[in-house]
Amino acid sequence: MRLITMNRIVLAAALLLALPAIPALAQGFKDTSMLRAPAGSPVAIYEFEDLECPACSHAFPIVHAAVDKYKIPLLRHDFPLRMHVWSFDAAVIARYIQDKISPQAAEEYRRAVFANQISIASKEDLNGFTQKYFQSHGRVMPFVIDPNGLFAAEVHADQTLGERVGLTKTPTIFIVTHKGFVEVNDVTQLYAMLDTAIAENPAPATAKPKTTTAKR
Repeated sequence: MRLITMNRIVLAAALLLALPAIPALAQGFKDTSMLRAPAGSPVAIYEFEDLECPACSHAFPIVHAAVDKYKIPLLRHDFPLRMHVWSFDAAVIARYIQDKISPQAAEEYRRAVFANQISIASKEDLNGFTQKYFQSHGRVMPFVIDPNGLFAAEVHADQTLGERVGLTKTPTIFIVTHKGFVEVNDVTQLYAMLDTAIAENPAPATAKPKTTTAKR
């Protein structure tokens, strides 16, 4: 009887190994058609972040260091979680800075928000922090950041995109190629996963790193 049981265990294990890999859609995602590397880049990082999310704050320097090290694009989308009080407003401000000042200044603002996240508990705190940030960079914060709702519409578009994918958390980070994608569930494994993706998708030529925040 014991021999029969062991044979069944061995057979079951063999069948499991023979099964095809579970597709991404079976992992809880919905529409993943947009999760592809941009033209000319064999490998890229595709990320959804929330400026009020502590896990996003932790991931931010790791992701950006990886982008610099591997010289790959970062396609970032804002995904303010509904439960968070000020993250949507912070994303709108970052969009304003990107459009009206520079993408580099917007990156610096995002980095500063993450670094001071623990001291920002409300929209009023965010407003005070942002005013001081503008002043420290020799600028005056506009009385109304987004009078026409342009930047809010861009953030809403990113939220809609995240909902299409079926996101449930932030940060949600993917390594994308022209063949497909893999989710990075543990950001400490990002470098090892990038090593694998780059080895499997070698670049024809060296490309400069590029960070984009998609506009709609």
